[in-house]
Amino acid sequence: MCGICAEIRFDGQSASPDRISQMSACLARRGPDGGGQVVRGRVGLGHRRLKIIDLSEKAEQPMVDAELGLTIAFNGCIYNYSELRRELEGKGYRFFSTGDTEVILKAYHAYGPDCVKRFLGMFAFVIHERDSGRVVLARDRFGIKPLYLSHNAERLYVASSLPALLRTGDVDTSIDRVALHHYMSFHAVVPAPLTILKGVRKLPPATVRVVERDGSFKDEVYWSAPFGPRLGDEKLKPDDWRDLVLESLRTAVARRMVADVPVGVLLSGGVDSSLIVGLLAEAGQAGLTTFSIGFEEANDEKGDEFIYSDLVANHYGTKHHKIFVPSSELMEHLPGTIGAMSEPMVSYDNVGFYLLSREVSQHVKVVQSGQGADEIFGGYHWYPPMAGAADPVSTYASAFIDRSDAVLRRQLSPDWLAEGDESRAFVERHFAMPGATDPVDKALRIDANVMLVDDPVKRVDNMTMAWGLEARVPFLDHELVELAARIPAAEKLKQEGKGVLKEAARLVVPHAVIDRPKGYFPVPQLKYISGPYLDMVRDHLRSEPARARGLFQESYLETLYADPSAHITPLRGSELWQVALLEMWLQQHGVGG
Repeated sequence: MCGICAEIRFDGQSASPDRISQMSACLARRGPDGGGQVVRGRVGLGHRRLKIIDLSEKAEQPMVDAELGLTIAFNGCIYNYSELRRELEGKGYRFFSTGDTEVILKAYHAYGPDCVKRFLGMFAFVIHERDSGRVVLARDRFGIKPLYLSHNAERLYVASSLPALLRTGDVDTSIDRVALHHYMSFHAVVPAPLTILKGVRKLPPATVRVVERDGSFKDEVYWSAPFGPRLGDEKLKPDDWRDLVLESLRTAVARRMVADVPVGVLLSGGVDSSLIVGLLAEAGQAGLTTFSIGFEEANDEKGDEFIYSDLVANHYGTKHHKIFVPSSELMEHLPGTIGAMSEPMVSYDNVGFYLLSREVSQHVKVVQSGQGADEIFGGYHWYPPMAGAADPVSTYASAFIDRSDAVLRRQLSPDWLAEGDESRAFVERHFAMPGATDPVDKALRIDANVMLVDDPVKRVDNMTMAWGLEARVPFLDHELVELAARIPAAEKLKQEGKGVLKEAARLVVPHAVIDRPKGYFPVPQLKYISGPYLDMVRDHLRSEPARARGLFQESYLETLYADPSAHITPLRGSELWQVALLEMWLQQHGVGG
């Protein structure tokens, strides 16, 4: 897990070591254990290193294989690298290091861009072919590892974070109106390849991009989970699905223990993280370290779930750390949290993950986390209404879309309106794609491939890497996801959601953490904004940069200031926090209008 960056020129100029250094400096917290760069003519690669596998200097990056004529900057972890190495050694390849980075280089040489189909893991990488001048970019199946791009006729910049690209001073920072529509309507999710800035795009998940010497490129999407039954699935009973899920999850959790350093677990006390702890204990992992976080109550809403995380920690005898964050410290660390965001992310639990990661990074470098289970196994409240829906798009939109296009046009200033209802049109296009004939599967597919990537997954990556901490997400093992996509929707919707996963969990963890109300990562102070929090957001929205930008109609903002708690989105989000967070992010990263 690291930070990578690159500059590739198409105009006859050389890549700039200084620009590579500027981008790398912005990525330093992602890789606090070292850094390096390789600049050769028109191509320069930079890297910041977090030592997880092969702690020696032989694994330093960018890694150059002079014999093969390849150079790579890689971020992530290939869990099956040992098996792939043996396979490649059988083909005659010789290795000078013991980690996964060199395995990618050899696999690319052996199999070309199709090598990504052999990787089990999370990754984003840039490979430069010395002889052809070609550059290849790739991102893992769920976009767990980020890859931001700024591409024009003269050059291509690549980096693990959007702010790193801004360090070049050569990026169009004007706001993208379509992306703004998504941010305001699609629960702050801006689908790839868009970002909030016109001059920055992100490589979509499960995509390989081959960039030729002249700047032309071609993309290949190399994976997608087929939703719906396979031949013979109709014979499977509920217990069969339960057993298949448990066995697949056992494999996924075991894969993510690959490391040359200790691995901990982020334990919320919910089914998902508790099951990870249970499976690790079942597999004989001794001395497990677990971590939970809580906040002060606000508006009579509890700010922690320690009762459940304590239950699991005590049951398995983990070395458990509880972090309680008082309101004063929450306010203090909001600027740091926003600074760690590659894109504006409105979910309250960003600050929770940020502060949790600060504590965790003092004890371990790698953790497993439960993100993805709700999107894969049907845990959210908007999935049951989808069952048998006559109009799936409208049913989904009524639960997930924060505000209609008509309402948004009364809230955004006229200069910032998109041409049409971009967010609903996006859902319509996605739902119309082949496959996923069941309305529930349509919702699960868009959530797994879009919402999950650009909300929970991005949030966990950004907040953990801000403290040099690697987070691994076993529920996004692509073989587990392929299995889940086959399971009938009715099995997933049982027991108020995630029924088949809960049945698997009953064979492993205490039932008290299963038969409980669904929780989430609560930060009540940012949902029910008042007192100093209200002063803070109002100051930002009334500041000179915000007034000059003029994103929102003043009458709308005054309505929010008057009674913030009265304006909560369908997904329990604060409208005031949503608009304020966007402006705070733009100001913190020095972005103009």
